[in-house]
Amino acid sequence: MASRENGVVDRATAMTWVTSYERAWRAGDRAAVERLFTPNARYRRSPYEKPLVGWAAIKDFWRADEGETFTFAAEPVAVEGHRAVVRAVVRYGDPVRQEYTDLWLIDFAADGRVDAFEEWAYWPGHGYTADDD
Repeated sequence: MASRENGVVDRATAMTWVTSYERAWRAGDRAAVERLFTPNARYRRSPYEKPLVGWAAIKDFWRADEGETFTFAAEPVAVEGHRAVVRAVVRYGDPVRQEYTDLWLIDFAADGRVDAFEEWAYWPGHGYTADDD
């Protein structure tokens, strides 16, 4: 990953990282975790979940999607300083059996790897507001 002074990134750099993430995730390339994330990176699967911490925990989490067929599309929403917010749409299966629309909060370290990653995932059929039961 490209080094950025103090972790400051632009949209192109953020999306290059997202593309590398997708490529590694799709291929089941858990070794890429070390190229994408800092050694003690925090990976939060939801804003209310306890974060996975470090390479081993992230690699173990990636095992859940091994062999899955999915489509992936992402676009930057905002990039400022060391943080990027990306909207991602993931559709699992062919035919599609599950779809997610996510917002990813991605905090970059000075070396271009990610120090903190947080997902805000939404999917059809689940409540979206505090009023939903």
